Amino acid sequence: MIEYVRLFTAIAVIILLIACINFMNLSTARSEKRAKEVGIRKTLGSNKGTLMWQFLFESVILTSIAFIIALAAVYLLLPSFNLLIDKHLVLRLSDPILWCGLPALIILTSLIAGSYPAFYLSSFNPIKVLKGTLAPGKSAVLPRRILVISQFVISILLVSATVIVYRQLQFVKNRDMGYNPDNLISLPASDEINGKFAAFKQDLLNTGMVYSATRTLSPITEIWWRSGSPLWEGKPEGLQIIFSGQSADVDFARTMGVKMLEGKDFSGTPVDSGNVLLNKAALDAMHLTNPIGRILRYGNRHYTVIGVTDNIVMESPYKPVEPQMIYYQPDNIGAFTIRLNKNVPPQKALAAIEPLVKKYNPAALFEYHFANQEFEKKFLTEELISKLTNIFAGLAIFICCLGLAGLASFTMERRVREFGIRKVLGASVPQLLRLISGEFLRLVGIAFIIAVPLTWWAMSNWLDKYTFRVSINPWMFVIVGMLLLGLTLLVVGLNTIRSAMRNPVKSLRTE
Repeated sequence: MIEYVRLFTAIAVIILLIACINFMNLSTARSEKRAKEVGIRKTLGSNKGTLMWQFLFESVILTSIAFIIALAAVYLLLPSFNLLIDKHLVLRLSDPILWCGLPALIILTSLIAGSYPAFYLSSFNPIKVLKGTLAPGKSAVLPRRILVISQFVISILLVSATVIVYRQLQFVKNRDMGYNPDNLISLPASDEINGKFAAFKQDLLNTGMVYSATRTLSPITEIWWRSGSPLWEGKPEGLQIIFSGQSADVDFARTMGVKMLEGKDFSGTPVDSGNVLLNKAALDAMHLTNPIGRILRYGNRHYTVIGVTDNIVMESPYKPVEPQMIYYQPDNIGAFTIRLNKNVPPQKALAAIEPLVKKYNPAALFEYHFANQEFEKKFLTEELISKLTNIFAGLAIFICCLGLAGLASFTMERRVREFGIRKVLGASVPQLLRLISGEFLRLVGIAFIIAVPLTWWAMSNWLDKYTFRVSINPWMFVIVGMLLLGLTLLVVGLNTIRSAMRNPVKSLRTE
């Protein structure tokens, strides 16, 4: 679990970095508004270092205000977050470690966000500023474009990762489990009921709500026993296999909904005490053909293979099914499994089963688990990852769009006279929209080219830990790219249209 804490800590840092990039972009974009202030301060004796400290201090003030707002947001959202992760986290404001770490975080964030704007603003030539001949040129535009591209690279990576995590989760959930978990209930075994299981089973069937019942060592969603491989005729020398083991009673396959590939299930006759079922993974590992009737030896004990089952996913749905042997051992029991009839309301069936449990074991608590719900618990970590990734990706895109809107707004403000002249010369609103949007769309295109191989590499490494995994579909990147292009057009377009709709006469009178 600690690896996921580290993962989301890294994502949180990345989102904070996006916010810092926004601050850098907007600070440098509005540099012309503060150019005269810098020129006057320099003529009055302020040096570059003094101005840098001023701008850094402004960054610290803004970051501190943001921290206070963030602290209030954490306090208000913490109950909802606890519900999401099913934990009870507490914000301990009295913790001295918190108040030692947070000032360091504020200062670090202020330095990251404010260092470049402070250096850039304090470097203005006072003579050029006061003469009105300051022209930032490409030296100011290029870093800003790099920062915008960095934002979009991170956003594309997070959105793509969200899609891949979701597809991987759904892929594993749809994996064939080898049994039917619907209407399957597991009860903890007890000696009192186990001694009279035949009568208990018959009473269950007499309710008309139960299709079948059996008993096993472990529930169908768990493995409690593993052992080394037995001996058999023709076993390759040096071949060692770890088998998962399961004790079972009659009607094992019928109750669990397991498909028999060859042979038959246990019948309950005395000869079954020496019989065993193998799963398909065991045949593959043992390199067996025609397994029915094969003799397996564990020391002086001999078992006859009477059937082959399909592979049953009992533990991790992300790993291959282990070779498994299922023995007929009704005296080695840890769970009772009951399959309800189709279309029987579960609560009604449980109400009929509970009195029977009390009848055979009055002191027992009526505990039960639905197999499908127990199986779903195996996905809790991945589902939490998916939800948190969705939240982080949405937050990253939101912050990115805010920065893009601010940058587009300042771009429109700087080019208001240009727009006025173009409109007087006959330019239409769509033409102006294409002119401005094209600049931002090129940045998104560059970010897309950088982000795709980076995302492919990162998510391929993440998927490598799963045996059953989805492939990364190139069309996913096309869809994500189109989504971000659409958002860029929307954000930039709204700002461009607002500026383009102004009266050109008023625009030309701005100076």
